[in-house]
Amino acid sequence: MSLSRLQRTLPWITVVTVLIVRPCAAENWPGFRGPTGQGISREKNLPLTWSLAENVAWRVEIPGIGWSSPVVWENRVFVTSATPDGTSCHVICIDAEHGKVLWDKEVFRQESPRKMAENSHATPTPVTDGSGVYAAFNGGRIVAVDFDGHVTWSWRDGQFVSKHGLAASPILYRDLLIMPFDGNGPADVDNIGFRTAWDGAFVVALDKRSGQPTWRATRGLSRQAHVTPLIIDVSGRLQLISGAGDVVQGFEPDSGQRIWTVRSLGEGVVPSIVFGNGLVFTSSGYGAPAIRAIRPGGQGEATAAHIAWESRDNVPLIPSFVYADGLLFCVKESGVATCVDASTGEVLWQQRLGGRHGASPVLAEGRLYCLAEDGTATVIEAGREFRELAKNTLEARCQASPAISGGRILIRSEGSLFCIGPQKACNKLEP
Repeated sequence: MSLSRLQRTLPWITVVTVLIVRPCAAENWPGFRGPTGQGISREKNLPLTWSLAENVAWRVEIPGIGWSSPVVWENRVFVTSATPDGTSCHVICIDAEHGKVLWDKEVFRQESPRKMAENSHATPTPVTDGSGVYAAFNGGRIVAVDFDGHVTWSWRDGQFVSKHGLAASPILYRDLLIMPFDGNGPADVDNIGFRTAWDGAFVVALDKRSGQPTWRATRGLSRQAHVTPLIIDVSGRLQLISGAGDVVQGFEPDSGQRIWTVRSLGEGVVPSIVFGNGLVFTSSGYGAPAIRAIRPGGQGEATAAHIAWESRDNVPLIPSFVYADGLLFCVKESGVATCVDASTGEVLWQQRLGGRHGASPVLAEGRLYCLAEDGTATVIEAGREFRELAKNTLEARCQASPAISGGRILIRSEGSLFCIGPQKACNKLEP
């Protein structure tokens, strides 16, 4: 796809034309899973191997607890964090070149929301447009801060309740900040919206300049989930693709009007949406896990004809997929990596990487970087045959998905942020 076509069809993505005036230039990583929302980077000359003694440009301590991924805009890295009880929530800005904390802003205080032990109160990854940073926290509050750390607005009407806590991330589309809230009913947290479908889940779009709601879309009957949505082009028409427990849905992103629904039974869905070759790839959740390839051109309650294929083999329940060159890659929590033909669902290879995996893999230079919870990153070739290229460890607990920018890989561990790459790597984005 040409650059002009990409700019026209995906306006929520910042596309940068690089002028060759310096030896290298960085690609921003503005939100969860990067500039495409699908875990893919155009960066070159990334490190293949690293350890605590090799290819660590810097390491900085991050106070509090958070499993949100880092996001990068030019020479700034942003992460969110919270106290262990979730009562104090922070946005933190770090200098990308030196690893120095530039500011740490407490954006609000709250009563301690409910969550599972494996989750954090700062799991949603923030998103930035180069002037503001927009962050969501467990409990449902959303805040906007400028690049100097000043709060510009705060939205407190989410009233999110979930036995898991909040884990989906917001996305930007034009002047809208879009966030799904797929939780439980407050009257019976252990049942309504968890074991029993309910009609209280919604997707909200806020004006990114003021925080005022622009639209609020309901799902109908669904159950809890933590799926980050994606904007795609369907036959020249933009759609917001958003999944929840029991459903995958397409919405008109400017109005929130629901276009279609495909039933996909299972609750607690986490993997984010990916798209390629005209198909939406999703994973359903607990109780009935399956990988589904969906044709997104339906209207209303879509029929089985809109499901191109499905598979129940090694379904990932937490890490997201990567689509590249007609292939779909995934890593299950148990560490089993799978490559399938994206058009048919045929399994081309499966391999056990080792360790438990909560982070989503990222793709750059034809390589998949797969990060395990013990800090071991297995680098494999993104091809039709399995080939392990490297295995690296930081000896630290990791659940956040990596970010890539400036020839470096940013890996968040429990308590620290690592910048993997040579210390002199160029990381300034050219205009």
